[in-house]
Amino acid sequence: MRTWLDQAGRKKRRANNRKAKAAKLFPRPAAGNLRPVVHPPTQRYNMKLRLGKGFTLDELKEAKIPVKQAKTIGIAVDHRRRNRCTESLQTNVQRLKLYMSKLLIFPKKSGKKGVKKGDTPRSELQNVAQNTLKEIIPVPKPELRIKARAITAADKEKSAYKTLKKARTDKKYLGAKLKKAKAASGKAEE
Repeated sequence: MRTWLDQAGRKKRRANNRKAKAAKLFPRPAAGNLRPVVHPPTQRYNMKLRLGKGFTLDELKEAKIPVKQAKTIGIAVDHRRRNRCTESLQTNVQRLKLYMSKLLIFPKKSGKKGVKKGDTPRSELQNVAQNTLKEIIPVPKPELRIKARAITAADKEKSAYKTLKKARTDKKYLGAKLKKAKAASGKAEE
């Protein structure tokens, strides 16, 4: 027989570890680096969205963020990933732009000489809060539920069965139809 009596203790330990990690990373986000939204491979999972390993070089270029700088400001980079469609590219570019709009960059050194171009003014750096979410920018959740609506006259007129039957018939007799049309055009030329 197995017992698992330390659940509450382990829960507390995990929570304390998360707090310690967040304190160690402060003021950086507790979740670590910003990661892209990707579609998992294979037909079974490709309709879902999850976090990927890193942003592509094209995504960073489109968002006007140098690759070397991206690594220093908490953006994960993956030089192997490819953008296979413009939609996913644009989604991740928007994600990067949103991140950059909320990002506060602390000057490396104190004093006036320590402030560089792109650093956040010191007046805005007072009492900054740390992002302690599990994901820096959460993955958008799809709207699964379809809202109920009244049946329209157009809905009643349409018949899915008739539409499919017509499509099957058209496909079946396509060759004969083309042959007939070709013969008719041949006769017209004579």
